[in-house]
Amino acid sequence: MSLHGKVAMVTGGTKGVGGGVARELARQGVRVFVTGRSAPEHPVLGEPITAIRCDHRQDSEVQAAFDLVSREAEAIDVLVNSVWGGYEGMVEGGQFTWPKPFWEQPLWRWDAMFSVGVRAHYHASRLAAPSMIAQRRGLIANVSTWAAQKHIGNVAYGVSKAATDKMTADMATELKPYGVAVVSLYPGLVRTEKVMEAAQWLDLTNSESPEFTGRAVAALAADPDVLRHTGKVLVVAAMAKEYGFTDIDGTTPRPLTLADV
Repeated sequence: MSLHGKVAMVTGGTKGVGGGVARELARQGVRVFVTGRSAPEHPVLGEPITAIRCDHRQDSEVQAAFDLVSREAEAIDVLVNSVWGGYEGMVEGGQFTWPKPFWEQPLWRWDAMFSVGVRAHYHASRLAAPSMIAQRRGLIANVSTWAAQKHIGNVAYGVSKAATDKMTADMATELKPYGVAVVSLYPGLVRTEKVMEAAQWLDLTNSESPEFTGRAVAALAADPDVLRHTGKVLVVAAMAKEYGFTDIDGTTPRPLTLADV
């Protein structure tokens, strides 16, 4: 199935994983709208990627972003929830605070992961769902991680990602009768801007580009039988093997399992 003429909304799509998803979808002919606090104040409409300035902590700004898309496009075919506030300030005062025990973690990190993470994904999904229901087709992809299933990094990270996966499963139950698929995507270690700031502490040998996740989203969006995946957790690197795509450098990162992480 060709993606030309399809419309996608990528929250948090001005950088990071979302930025890679947006670039890859646009490359495959999708008209893409992205949200982010770093977007220009006035969006340039009609371009392959339209960036909308939006702080997902502000409900009125989120509503305004979706109102703009509804004026410019008939419907949203794909929603990718990638907005995330949890990676800010990984290094504080020269220290890598990310793996500290919960009693030494700053409380703002919990709030960021839920407000500019789980809640933001929920809000965007409820705004995108009606147009998908009307078309009786659509895809919602929530960016998640193995931390939902195993202690990785810190407590707040794991709890927020577990909540994301549960939200995916429950949304899938309610949307399946309307032909709309909802999945959680597990990228590997992605070479985002924030991750590269902490590169000296990380092993990047099996890492992935942000566009790699975009290729997974494109494969799902083009799959006429995508509903077989609804409600599931999908590992991006495993999807590359199933759908036959590679990363942008031609490599195929090794799919991680729960035992690997």
